[in-house]
Amino acid sequence: MHGEYKVPGGKLVVVDLNVVDNLITDFRLAGDFFLEPDDALEDINAAVNGLAADSDAATIAAAVRAALPPQATLLGFSPESVAVAIRRSLAHASGWRDYEWQIIHTKAVPPVMQMALDEVLAVEVGEGRRSPTLRIWEWNEPAVVIGSFQSLKNEVDPVNAEKHGFTVVRRVSGGGAMFMEAGSVITYSIYAPTELVHGMSFADSYAFLDEWVITALKSLGIDAHYQPLNDITSPTGKIGGAAQKRLGSGAVLHHVTMSYDMDGEKMVQVLRIGREKLSDKGITSAAKRVDPLRSQTGLSRAEIIDRMKQTFTSLYGAKPGDITDEEYAKAADLVESKFSTDAWIGRVP
Repeated sequence: MHGEYKVPGGKLVVVDLNVVDNLITDFRLAGDFFLEPDDALEDINAAVNGLAADSDAATIAAAVRAALPPQATLLGFSPESVAVAIRRSLAHASGWRDYEWQIIHTKAVPPVMQMALDEVLAVEVGEGRRSPTLRIWEWNEPAVVIGSFQSLKNEVDPVNAEKHGFTVVRRVSGGGAMFMEAGSVITYSIYAPTELVHGMSFADSYAFLDEWVITALKSLGIDAHYQPLNDITSPTGKIGGAAQKRLGSGAVLHHVTMSYDMDGEKMVQVLRIGREKLSDKGITSAAKRVDPLRSQTGLSRAEIIDRMKQTFTSLYGAKPGDITDEEYAKAADLVESKFSTDAWIGRVP
């Protein structure tokens, strides 16, 4: 069995192994990482050989860590990344280049249609009717997108939302509220088979699925990095956040919203951002928490999106695609039956 795991912001970890009587045998670790002393590599190999093939990632990482010499130095990888690579090999996980990716960047649609398209396109990928896809959102009206489990009354000030023309929609994934005005944010969704993230924890998969956009932002001169669990940030402030949903159809839906140009004062009028969340982030003002891409790059929104698409294409070989009429029709049906209903929007009052 063969498995690979590219550590976000680090190096490639490669493992080869066999399984006999539910025990890992013939294990070999390789990669472009750095490790001192040299013979620590054999210590790692010896620690993994003989482990149960159904060991979880924590057990594998603990075995690797215990086998390392006291002064061992690991650069670009960790015991946890070795464990992820092993779990991916045992699960027969796939890689980005195993698929023919599409990039969709099409017409603007209302926020409620964005919610429905996310579910429809993820299901289409999971059921094999669509190839894995990156979709860049476009819309021309303001909205607040709340997470699947957020309380409507706790997150949104209805008076100020109406005053500023914001509709409220609820997405299928968890996470926090997104404050979205036309042209003020960059949002994308990834629809992929779950095999792409096999062997990874949810936490590992967040950084893995967004490594390409970190690469794109760095190419624009932004010192971007991932801050667990789901934030894309820089030394001057948060850039954006991710959310994710695993669907029973066999797909993972992963979407990210990054601030391009934010009206912070309007945001704190429309959103009810609790003191507990602010204290957890070590800040006192929600408006000062975010540092938009426009102020960091001086580039237009379109220029940043172009660089993102170029980076994704160069890394994974994507081609331009489109949403089919049938997919739009399915999404329209979901708008009527689910996403525009009071029962869905107010599912957590």
